[in-house]
Amino acid sequence: MAESFFKRLKTEMVYHHKFATIAEARLAVFEYIEIFYNRKRRHSALGFLTPCQYEDLLYNQAVAA
Repeated sequence: MAESFFKRLKTEMVYHHKFATIAEARLAVFEYIEIFYNRKRRHSALGFLTPCQYEDLLYNQAVAA
């Protein structure tokens, strides 16, 4: 799974940008992960839900039980 994530990170974000500083690159990676990857991008392994949606579903099931 980690290899798949890093491949996506590189192909969807890193290869399309030129970064002037390491800080700029870190911020871009952080934003990619927290804003796009976890909140908007759907994952087939999670039943085509975003990680945030899947986490909420699991939490709600645990609370209901």
